[in-house]
Amino acid sequence: MKTKCVRAFFSASALVGLLSWPYGALCQQGTAFFDDFEMLDQGRWYVSSGWANGDHQSCLWHRDRVSVDGGVLLLSLTADARGDRDLSCAEVQTRDRLGYGTFEARMKVPYARGMNANMFTFIGSPQDRPHNEIDFEFIAPQGPVLQTNFHFGGDSAHTELHPRPDDGAFHDYAFIWEPGRLRWYIDGTLIRDQQGVALPDEAQKLYLSLWSTDRLVAWMGRFDPASAPQVLAIDWVGFTPAGSGCAFEQSVLCQAGIDVP
Repeated sequence: MKTKCVRAFFSASALVGLLSWPYGALCQQGTAFFDDFEMLDQGRWYVSSGWANGDHQSCLWHRDRVSVDGGVLLLSLTADARGDRDLSCAEVQTRDRLGYGTFEARMKVPYARGMNANMFTFIGSPQDRPHNEIDFEFIAPQGPVLQTNFHFGGDSAHTELHPRPDDGAFHDYAFIWEPGRLRWYIDGTLIRDQQGVALPDEAQKLYLSLWSTDRLVAWMGRFDPASAPQVLAIDWVGFTPAGSGCAFEQSVLCQAGIDVP
């Protein structure tokens, strides 16, 4: 699918600044959205089904593991055999590619050894593009931890680990991506501010998923099928293009003191 040039939501002053950006990033900026999951918008979200991302994944993506209940998107990992895997799991991805801006979700994250719950952006070999990626990955090799990371130019060695409580509560997660800077937030609090290195610079799809492994044990541990079912619950997801400011009341950009890109 071809991406469209969209310049909506830009103020005149913001557009002046954007004119200095690389054309590809500006052209593929994407439109703002706020999705509270009263339904699964098939025009916005593509549901992965019938494959896995590689042998490292011990579950198979399946549409039956994606559901909406009471305004909450539920991504499940269950002990249901699919294809050549003993487990089935869930992933959704935006159909559109999104450029510089603020990516946000309110989620209740499950933690289990050998399991990865996540929100991330990605473009790469499946789309015949260079690998660009920005990550929130929730794992529990020894205990609950958030791994933030980004991938660009063949370099993926930018991991930071942030211990997390396994409190079974919803929290707001956001990252603000702009030329030369990446910031990650939890509940409006800045947890990482990355500058001074080469950062992703190509429009990407937004992904939400839950998957398991019995091979990446050094990183995540080994998943015990007896710990299934597991559920990642997403109350809402939002995207605000750079230059737009506070677009919906739940956004981190509406918070006083936030440096809006």
